[in-house]
Amino acid sequence: MRQELRRGAGEFGQLTVGTAIGLAAPFLLALTLVSVPSSLVAGLGIPLFVGAVWLTRRLADLQRHRAAAVLGAPVPSPYAPLSGGVLARTRTMFGDRATWRDLVWLLCQLPVGLLSLALGIGLWLAAAQFLVAPLLRALLPTRTSFDPVVLEITGRSGPLTWLMVPVGVGLVVLAYRLPRHLLAGQARLAGALLGPTSTARLSARVDRLTATRAAAVDASAVELRRVERDLHDGAQVRLVAATLNLGMAEDVIDADPAGAKVLVAEAKAGVGAALMELRDLVRGIHPPVLADRGLTGAVQALALKLTSGIPIELDLRLDRRLAAPVESAAYFVIAESLGNALRHSGATRIQVTVTDRREALHITVRDDGAGGAEPARGSGLRGIQRRLSAFDGSLDITSPPGGPTVLVMELPCGS
Repeated sequence: MRQELRRGAGEFGQLTVGTAIGLAAPFLLALTLVSVPSSLVAGLGIPLFVGAVWLTRRLADLQRHRAAAVLGAPVPSPYAPLSGGVLARTRTMFGDRATWRDLVWLLCQLPVGLLSLALGIGLWLAAAQFLVAPLLRALLPTRTSFDPVVLEITGRSGPLTWLMVPVGVGLVVLAYRLPRHLLAGQARLAGALLGPTSTARLSARVDRLTATRAAAVDASAVELRRVERDLHDGAQVRLVAATLNLGMAEDVIDADPAGAKVLVAEAKAGVGAALMELRDLVRGIHPPVLADRGLTGAVQALALKLTSGIPIELDLRLDRRLAAPVESAAYFVIAESLGNALRHSGATRIQVTVTDRREALHITVRDDGAGGAEPARGSGLRGIQRRLSAFDGSLDITSPPGGPTVLVMELPCGS
């Protein structure tokens, strides 16, 4: 009961905050309308315009934060980036459609906020009157100049006033539940007017895809150079040495069979070492266990291979095979995440959860280590971001000082 009362009071307080935000609309609109023409006169209105826009954006940011808490999803800021001097920044603000959409939102928020608060207060007052209608009839037996509404409705009829009591109970339920719906309506209004337009979202997505594809191409080029370097400096050198040893053994086999035998043995050892390096190289490109056992088996094998006294708990909810590129990307981001945790976190326990949500693979790696993980501090997290970006995936990092560190990864995989 106490929790319900606290929730109702909190929602009523949020309605009051929404109304207070809307009450700033006339002042900010007047300030903006005065500043625009006066800016044409030797730029006298520029400080007023910048101040009005700054205040409006702060209120809009506050409303975005409130709307995100209600909607359960962030409302992105749509403002164009500001750069240059005062005049350049002012021109950017003036030409930004989001500046004027903020004012439209404020003008809508004013009546919506006032109406919402009036409904919230009015329903509670009406509920109170209906609940005590019989008491009011007893206290006010004759008509007065300030008759309560409930007595006007019932005509001071005794039976009718008692019938108003259950109506009051219904009004109490309505008054308790309505504010959350009013807040949801204000949040949707903010999402529609304060978030980016569909064109802006499409443009941002195109820019993001362009950047992620460029990062994927760069990562592929780096990987190809690594493979080329490993082949040139490793297996190729050993195979060339083995070829030379076999050639020399061929030359001396008749004159020095024992020496030829030693050269052949050296060549055999060199070929064996080259094969080992080639297997390691192939395993780094696409682990064979993925092809044989799928992502579930590959992650289980990885956990057994990496364990070093630190328990790794696995929760793998996969009931199908994914496309080979998706499985490979998921395997390597998990491997990199576990490697980072084992090397740097000082954790005593690591948890890995992989959930197939049909349209995307949800991966969470959590450790109870020291925290403080940031992509800027090392290449491991940046490598994970680059690998996910090739699939338009995402990485969210929560790692406060003292831990825990939680990596949440989304890897689109289709249905």
